[in-house]
Amino acid sequence: MKTYDADLIIVGGGLVGAALALALKNTTLDIVLLEGREPQLDWPLESWDQRVYAISRASRRLLTEIGAWPLARAERLCPVSAMKIAGDEPNSRLEFSALESGVDELAFIVENRELQRALWLALAQCSNVRVMTGLTAQALDIQADAAYLTLADGQRLSAKLIIGADGANSWVRQQLQIEASSKPYQQFGVVANFACEKPHYGVAQQWFMADGILAWLPLPNQQMSMVWSCYQDRRDELLALSADELAKQVAQAGQSRLGELKLITPPAAFPLKLTQLEHITRSRVALVGDAAHTVHPLAGQGVNLGFGDVAELAKVLAEVHPERIGDALVLRRYERARRESVLLMQTVCDGLQVLFNNDKPILKSLRNIGLNLTNSAPWIKRQLIRHAMDS
Repeated sequence: MKTYDADLIIVGGGLVGAALALALKNTTLDIVLLEGREPQLDWPLESWDQRVYAISRASRRLLTEIGAWPLARAERLCPVSAMKIAGDEPNSRLEFSALESGVDELAFIVENRELQRALWLALAQCSNVRVMTGLTAQALDIQADAAYLTLADGQRLSAKLIIGADGANSWVRQQLQIEASSKPYQQFGVVANFACEKPHYGVAQQWFMADGILAWLPLPNQQMSMVWSCYQDRRDELLALSADELAKQVAQAGQSRLGELKLITPPAAFPLKLTQLEHITRSRVALVGDAAHTVHPLAGQGVNLGFGDVAELAKVLAEVHPERIGDALVLRRYERARRESVLLMQTVCDGLQVLFNNDKPILKSLRNIGLNLTNSAPWIKRQLIRHAMDS
């Protein structure tokens, strides 16, 4: 019988890669988690991460099951009690409430680094996971009986399966020359955090505007995180403003609903694009998270799609004999199971982006009428919010 350095190697120890390793902690699989950066476990408690996520009920359930969620500090989490969406006409709106939906909260807002910290702490307790940090992969060779990964320090590791969890510009995907259909939105997500004059009461707010989409996500301690999806000229303008001017402009764009704002983290920007792959598996290789798909952030579902990948792939791998985890037919089961959910979310987000970033009068009327009609239909609202919570 052939010997391997590991049953599977996960390339990328970010949120999705770390979660996959944890999801397989109760299996007999020997796992290597490869991450080029050293984990950050401590930082000044008065500081806040620029990137935050809205964690759905389904994702929180997964994170709880794998032991990470209980390690996230309660004072760094903010439950979302309601969501208010405004169109680009004065009376166009759509509102969701946890109370009306019969749940305690619609989602939880959590910083990227706090969730990463919780995952790394949980990984330290896993006997079947070997974490290798500070090393990057240099070459990938896929053979019939094994996958071989050469590291920057010259090590050559063999495994039955390689997982690409290395982000939207996936190195694993590039090595295999898996073609990705990419649609740049010509937009950027500008992110920053603010202290608020008025309490937000856990309400997330979103404005669809003629030149972009503005979202305010509640943070603990009467603070909020902004994500402004906008075109390059607006991005350049926002990044060039002083702290006081940026806070003033963001407050005005949000109709001063939280009073005066004060910048607490400097703004940053990242490009937005839709990435679709015809196949996310090959013999001895599977892609997860942003390596497998990206979506527009307007629905806040990108990381939740990644955690959905984790849940499905871990289930598939746990059900087969360890010798078969790299088989193409086994991995295809994971691919088929994820296809519909990912395609649906990508189609919805892409459609909304096109609909709301369009100045044609008839589309402007339709989108605002659609928001109001949905808001007046309780059954439809319940179905929409429950689908979002369980994605």
